[in-house]
Amino acid sequence: MAHDILIVDDEEDIRALISGILEDEGYTTRQASSSQEALQQVSARRPSLVVLDIWMDQSDHDGIETLKLIKREHSEVPVVMISGHGNIETALEASRSGAYDFIEKPFNTDRLLLVVERAIDDARLRRENRELTLKAGGDTELIGKSSVINNLRQAAERVARTGSRVLISGPAGAGKEVIARLIHKKSARAEAPFVVLNCANISPETMEESLFGAEASADREARTGVLELAHGGTLLLDEVADMPLETQGKIVRVLQDQTFERVGGAVPVSVDVRVIATTARDLETRIAEQTFRQDLYYRLNVVPLEVPSLTQRREDIPELAERFLIRYADATGLPQRKLSPEAMATLHAYDWPGNVRQLRNVIERLMIMAPDDNTTDIITGKMLPSELFSDMPTSLSFDKTSEIMALPLREAREMFEKEYLQTQIDRFAGNISKTAAFVGMERSALHRKLKSLGVGG
Repeated sequence: MAHDILIVDDEEDIRALISGILEDEGYTTRQASSSQEALQQVSARRPSLVVLDIWMDQSDHDGIETLKLIKREHSEVPVVMISGHGNIETALEASRSGAYDFIEKPFNTDRLLLVVERAIDDARLRRENRELTLKAGGDTELIGKSSVINNLRQAAERVARTGSRVLISGPAGAGKEVIARLIHKKSARAEAPFVVLNCANISPETMEESLFGAEASADREARTGVLELAHGGTLLLDEVADMPLETQGKIVRVLQDQTFERVGGAVPVSVDVRVIATTARDLETRIAEQTFRQDLYYRLNVVPLEVPSLTQRREDIPELAERFLIRYADATGLPQRKLSPEAMATLHAYDWPGNVRQLRNVIERLMIMAPDDNTTDIITGKMLPSELFSDMPTSLSFDKTSEIMALPLREAREMFEKEYLQTQIDRFAGNISKTAAFVGMERSALHRKLKSLGVGG
């Protein structure tokens, strides 16, 4: 599909000239003669690029102000500034305000086309990088303000300043790799490589080559292992419990001496690598089962960190969901969406066996499947996937109306209140003050109501 370029200039002949040049090269163009028209067009359909004049008569904003407004709402859209009255100060201000480049009138056609092509390519690369980061989970930001996450964040930042090995435990999808990346980012090794070896995805036969590399031979090409790739930086042994037992003994020596030999080689290789390991399994149980070496456990478990499940930090769900909505829209160019109160309440009440990863996948699915008719930017409860309602309390389920309708009013109301309040208590992890604020009751009144209904708080 051809790239869509918005040309903003108060001179019709300049707009026509630029439009003709770009359309001859296969681009599609739109035109705007004022800042207000430009902002309307950008809001109506986000362009691939904006060519924006600095000086515009009879506009609410000049070019620099228009640039700032575009960047505030659509930071990923590249903007190329043009002017017949340009100087170094103007170009610097445009650059500081987010412009990709600055072209003086009368401009050279070849330079215009080159700048446009580079600006679009740069935006594409940035978008692809965001998409890869989104898919690979390469985040270094620990989202949330719950006490358990605040404590974990502080512990990670403290240990980051040391060179100590760290063992990060927690359920699958909870964000163990995020913690590892955060530690690396906050460490003195931040500018050096961060290399991940997923022990669960590598066969025992190739594990040692993956770790140590291999010398070339008649039937094997030379290979650089992750230990060498991570030299000076950090190596993450993801799901270390799945490392073959025979490899574990060799890792113990590497951790102790920071030296190893490549497969098929005899020359010692020295490295300077910080090792972080993650596990969703109980390593002490694996030691008892003799499937994990105790000496390796002690060397990895210098500083233990535990990542909570999402149900242990329910109060972070709204912030996580909103952040994923924004991030996915920015990464893909899809319209920004918001969750309705009932949709957010459902996400808050669900048990999330897949933790943060499952929540992120659900948000991605919602963004992809949301109607694109531009009539609303709200994701309602009816749009949520059916599995989110599997743990809904009986009286709150949409298909249990007949059960309540068979009861007298007093009993039906009591049944609903009991299930509703129990759900809200669970939602706010037993915090009575937050529950009372959400349901609109005084704290003391809520206490009395919970006691009368026999609901645990």
